[in-house]
Parts: sequence; C-alpha cells; structure tokens
Amino acid sequence: MQKLIRRIELDAAHPDEARRFLNQEWLVTNGLGGYASGTVSGAVTWRYHGLLIAALPAPLGRVVMLNHLSETVITPDGKRVLLGGVETAPEADPSDCPFSCITEFRLENQMPIWRYQVGSIVIEKHLVLLQGQNTVHVGYRLLSEHSGLKLELRPAMHFRGHEHSVSEAPRRDYRLQVENGRFEVHAGDPVPPLRFVLRGVDGAPFTYDGGAPREIFYQRDAERGYEAKGKLWSPGNFSVQLHPQKSVTLIASTEPWHAMLALSPEEAVDFYLQRRARLIRMAHPKAQDPPAADLVLAADQFIIEPVGRLQDSARARAAGDEVRTVIAGYHWFTDWGRDTMISLEGLTLTTGRQVEAGWILRTFAHYTREGLIPNLFPEGANQGLYHTADATLWFFHAVHRYVEITGDRDTLRHILPKLMDVAEHHLRGTRFGIGVDPNDGLLRQGAPGYQLTWMDAKVEDWVVTPRRGKAVEINGLWYNALCLLAGWLAEEGEIEKAERYAGHAKQARESFNQRFWCAERNHLYDVIDGEQGNDPACRPNQLLAFSLTHAVLEQSRWKAVLEAVERNLVTPVGLRSLSSDHPDYKSKYFGDLRARDAAYHQGTVWAWLIGPFIDAWLKVHPDDRRGAREFLKGFAAHLNAGCVGSINEVFDAEEPFTPRGCIAQAWSVAEVLRCWVKTSDPGEAVTK
Repeated sequence: MQKLIRRIELDAAHPDEARRFLNQEWLVTNGLGGYASGTVSGAVTWRYHGLLIAALPAPLGRVVMLNHLSETVITPDGKRVLLGGVETAPEADPSDCPFSCITEFRLENQMPIWRYQVGSIVIEKHLVLLQGQNTVHVGYRLLSEHSGLKLELRPAMHFRGHEHSVSEAPRRDYRLQVENGRFEVHAGDPVPPLRFVLRGVDGAPFTYDGGAPREIFYQRDAERGYEAKGKLWSPGNFSVQLHPQKSVTLIASTEPWHAMLALSPEEAVDFYLQRRARLIRMAHPKAQDPPAADLVLAADQFIIEPVGRLQDSARARAAGDEVRTVIAGYHWFTDWGRDTMISLEGLTLTTGRQVEAGWILRTFAHYTREGLIPNLFPEGANQGLYHTADATLWFFHAVHRYVEITGDRDTLRHILPKLMDVAEHHLRGTRFGIGVDPNDGLLRQGAPGYQLTWMDAKVEDWVVTPRRGKAVEINGLWYNALCLLAGWLAEEGEIEKAERYAGHAKQARESFNQRFWCAERNHLYDVIDGEQGNDPACRPNQLLAFSLTHAVLEQSRWKAVLEAVERNLVTPVGLRSLSSDHPDYKSKYFGDLRARDAAYHQGTVWAWLIGPFIDAWLKVHPDDRRGAREFLKGFAAHLNAGCVGSINEVFDAEEPFTPRGCIAQAWSVAEVLRCWVKTSDPGEAVTK
C-alpha cells in the first residue's frame, strides 16, 4: 500500500520549540463537515480543538462532542506520567507545558500518530475518523517490552456549537448510562448522546467520580479577543492494562451502536489508509509525489456531503446524483460559493474526482436565484445567503474548466439555461446594486452595509473594503463569463444569442481598456467610478484582467501589470492584498476581531492568489514553467509549519510570514496543487 509520511521530531526541552508545538496543528475530517483537530503537542488551545466535532442535521450544525482525553501512564511502581491531552494555563510559560514525553508526531496518509517515551517505555497513539460517520477511534499500542503498565483515559466534554463561546454554561443535566460495557453520555434533546466503548481489552474498569467539572484555559481564544475560560465535564476514567505489541482503542460516536461498531479498530485503520492511498493513485500523475500528494490528501478534507441538508440530498438522488459541496476552510467556514468555484479545479479535477465536480456544479446550479448563486450557507442552515458580486461569475469559470477537462456536454446543456438567466439578470440589474452600466457595458456593484467582492471583511456595521463601483476583477470575470457563454451558445447552434452576448463582451472590453489603465502607476485601477472616484491602490485583483481564459486587458499591458504585482505583492506564501506603500497597509494579522478584519485585505498575504499570479506569469512567459515553479516552493516548507500537511488561509505580510486565519483553507490548497501540476516539467519523472 502506498504510504505518504510526514514526520515532525519534537524536542520540547527547548522553550522556542515548545512554543512552536503549541502553534502546529493537525486536522482530520469525516466527509460530512465534521472533524477532529488539535495541536501536535496535545495541548487544547482554542474552542475548535476536539477529538470529535460532529456534523449534525440542521439546525444543530457542527457540535463539539468529545473535547479531549487526558492520558496518564501508571508504571509498576505507581508513578503517574501525563502523556498528552493537556491544557495551557494563562500564566504558564509554554516551555513548562508537560508534554516532554512526546518524541514524534507524524502523518501517515493523513492519519495523525504520536510517539511517547517515558524512560524506556514507548507508546504510540493514532486517531482515525470514519468516513461518512461521526465516529472517532483513538488507539494506543505499547511498542516496548514492558509489563505491569496501566493507561488511564479520562474523556472530557462540553457539548456546544463549535463556534459558541467556551464560557457558555455546560449543560447541567449530563448523565452517564452504562450497560454491558457500553457507555452513553446524555445531555437532553436535541443533541444526540455521545457513545463510548473500549476495544482490545476485557473488562476495563471504569471509575465514575460524580462528573465534576474542571476549568480550562484556551490560549488562542484569549489572543483573538474572545472568552478564554470554560468548563469541561468528565464522568470519570477508564483504567486499561497495556501489553507489548497489543492495541487498545477508545471508540466515541454520535452514531447508533450498530453503525459505530460496524468496523473493528483494525479495519478502521486499514480502510482509512487504503482510501487515502487510492486518492493519491486517482490524482493527476504529476500530483502523486510529495508535496503535491500531500495536497491531494488535504484537498479531500474540503469535499463533503452536507449531512444537514436532507431536502438537497433527496432532490439530488432523485435526479441520479449525490449532493456534494466544498467547505471553504477549517475550522469555522461552511460552504461558500466563491471559494467552491475557485477551488473546484484543484480540489476535484486535478485529483481525478470529476464525478464529484459534476455533482457540485449541478448542486449550485439548483440554488441560482435572481441571477446569483449563494455566497454561503450559514452553519446549521438549509438556505443560502446571496450577497456576492463575484461568486456567480466564478461559476462560469468553474463550468468551463469542468467541461474542458471532462468533455461533459450534458452537464453544460443542463446548466446553460441557468447561465443565460444569470447574464440577463446582470444586464438588466439584480440585487445589491449588481448590474451593467449601459453607458459603458461595465459591471458595477455595491449596496450600503454589504461587502460583495472577495475582499469581504465586515465588523458590525463597518465594511472595511466596500469597493463599491466597478471593481477590476469583477469586470475581468464578467468579460470572461460573456465570452464563455457566447462560445457555448455558438457550439450549440444558438448563433443569434451567441452574437448578442459577444456584442456585450466587445463593449465591456473596449470600455475596460479605456477606463481602467492608471498611467501614473503603470498598472490598473482597483475600482473606478467608486465612492471616492477611481482607486489606484496596487492590489492583486488586477491579475484577473488577463489570467482568465478570456483576457479583458489588451496584451500590450500584461507585462507591466505582472511586474507591478511581482514587485509589490509577491511573497513566498502567496500575494499581499495591498502594497506596502499604501497608507492603509497592515503588516500583521492578529489581535481581536476588529483588528484582524482591519488587516484582512489591507496587506495580509492570501495563499490562493498565487493561482492567478501563476496563470498570468505563464501568459506573459509561456515557456517558463521552471520560473513559475519557483513561486510555489515556499509552500512546500509551510506544510510542516501551520496545520501539518495543509495550507493556511492567510499569512502576515512581512517575514517570517506567520500563518494565520483558518488552519486549512480550500482555495489555498486547491490553487497551489493546481499550479504545482501546471508548472511541472512535461519530461519530469512520475512515480507510479
């Protein structure tokens, strides 16, 4: 079986290393939107950490069910050694955190494994989430030849929405129910019970201690300006005898007993590793070796069946489909239209998952309303929100890439009426001030209180970068959409309709090249006809004027724009969202919500933007794949820096480019993976 191993040696004796381990994280998902996540050290540092965050039907959404396990080894002479699962304290120095017995963390085909050493005693732990289930297996194996050892496991929990405050009062009606070695923790409707069972031991004693709560401090929440103290409830602890080369597994689940116990621990590990080896084999040949293969596995984390939207599932299955969507990022994002369409090629087409790509496109086509696809689906909700000016235009791009790669004209014909409806709504005007200016054929957008472009930070009533008017990337996307639509209609024999949309595209292109060029800066305006006139800020958005299939910008100006972007915005891990010479530039993304959102698109580096940059680079330098690949090399090093094996949402704008935001972001992974394949040398050897 093909194994992809990513290994991190831990040396907690050094204070700087101890701090690093508190910022390095891992993530495992279950294909439903549920996940398990934590630090490589075992310390719980923010609200999203837990061993089982279950994806439950609306209106519950994702719920933290099993927060963590305290793990203690008891030696034959009675010495107690805490292995992991510890929390930090507000006054603690990171170097004092008691995880010095962890010697290694590694991912094997994305399965997290820890190695602990206490003297000559060596124990390994692994964690598996079952695909399509809210079930976690946490397994322990004694690797050294010792006898008389015991392992004490204390589960702790605080049933709450995964975004809810950690200070939210724990449910007071927790109760433990035990029958024939099966344990259930109930907290009352509507949350399902959490079920426990131990496998690999006979009659492991459980000590019930009355369910006393204990306080825990969440360091990352404190740093981000949120409530940082909360209480966890534990019913007691299991005491397990360890035997050399034998495994003990704690299984926890919200599923019915027959489902959660359908697989033995050995089968769960085997199927987990097999599935991921198969994902690598399915991917593009140039994506089957590290670091691209790491990203193939990371991509899988974002493609989910939205378990809560039962009507969608019934409708899709009636049509012979399955419902799929894309989680924009972990931990807190749900599925977003814009992120899905930008990510689609990298997540599905580069990874050999064309069938799922079709399901995703047909799912979003169903949701088209008034010429718009949803911006996002809120947590635990069945209905989308539509406040976006660009997601629908990215939809055209995603459909184009899908049809080009798969040749699936049936899906195109199915979606084509929706795409024409989108174009008509934009031509006559739709919601949020989105509509074509008949005077120049350019697309304008903007409504008070709304953030409609991808630069969508908003704090209460403050829209940080409103960009109302005619935004550069919106018009690059609009022109591309019109050209694609005209081409598809011509191919289908709808010549008159095709010529009409081609005429609108021609007007938009002429106006764009007359009005968007900023001669003083030798690059494009970011917004024209805005609330303060034309905005000459140097932002990465201008790349969309020529990185797409149909370039709205005349070719003679491509090189100048590319050079301006490279000079001012390119970093080893993506592009700055604003040049450093702008008065609104922020070099760091940190602090409370207001401080972070003030910096979110004002300098902060976004990994996904490397995609449009590479596309633009290869349009200007079509024979320079090697040069384009150089811009991706920083991401290979990052795969061990933030969330092991994945790519963060954003980074600070200056060295050391600290990873920030979501620990794993769909469009970051998708665009780096897509571009890694795109910049591969055609003669490069491929491992089969």
